[in-house]
Amino acid sequence: MAGTASRGVRAVTLDSADGPLSALLAEPSGGPPRAAVVALHGGGMRAGYFDSTAHPDLSLLTLGARLGYTVLALDRPGYGRSAERFPDGRSLDEQAVSVRSAIAAFAAERATGAGVLLLGHSYGGKLALSVVAAPAPDPVLAVDVSGCGRRPAADLNDSAGGTRGLRGRHLNWGPSRLYPPGAVGSSARIVTPMPPREVEGVADWERRSEELLPRIRVPVRLTFAEYEAWWRHTDEDLADLRERLAGAPRVVLDRLPGAGHNISLGLAARTYHLRALAFLEESLRMRELSGPSVGAAPGSAS
Repeated sequence: MAGTASRGVRAVTLDSADGPLSALLAEPSGGPPRAAVVALHGGGMRAGYFDSTAHPDLSLLTLGARLGYTVLALDRPGYGRSAERFPDGRSLDEQAVSVRSAIAAFAAERATGAGVLLLGHSYGGKLALSVVAAPAPDPVLAVDVSGCGRRPAADLNDSAGGTRGLRGRHLNWGPSRLYPPGAVGSSARIVTPMPPREVEGVADWERRSEELLPRIRVPVRLTFAEYEAWWRHTDEDLADLRERLAGAPRVVLDRLPGAGHNISLGLAARTYHLRALAFLEESLRMRELSGPSVGAAPGSAS
């Protein structure tokens, strides 16, 4: 795993249906985890997106471990160790199969506590929603997504070059004041070309989401940054998402002030990560109250 990880974060390898996948792992030091988080990065990034070292408060991995959770950030198929094996990348459906098998392997090897929150950013959010629509694999009990809507606000065909130039900075980052000094420069260690097959399928998400979202039967939380520029997130757009997620037992639609698309690299990262972990706790409590039939009351929302 290239780059420098935060203290307590280590590189690991997981088996999957696509072969070995590289990942970053942080585990609590005081005993078994309360629960676990499996995090999926966006297009043109790597697992280190969730372990920003630009400021001590930004890493999801270190924060989660300090609060008693195991956190695993995967290099999605086509990235990291699997990039050489799949130089053109993998389709969304192929990645979903691989991630489902990787979660099963992870849960078989390590303690995941009361369950797993599947957390995805941008393209990783699409993947997370695809995984839980299949239906959700054990032990996944909820999904938390940032930087991914349904109706595009920008030309998604430009996503391959989205990290270049002023336009790319606007789409992916937003105003520089939203990030700690050096955040954009230090992100070079986690930025990598978006694989061609991934790029080819980007513009098809609006259609695909029509099929996938109604099939989801676990709690869902979607966060939109104040300066999100890739996706529309008006009240009308959020109402559309809520309607399409009618089968989920709980839907939370959130807006995060003072944040750009790359939420987990910005100064608002700690706020977002704490809210995501709180959603995990709420989902655990929800399961405790309702037992095995957590998905038996579709349509409720907060």
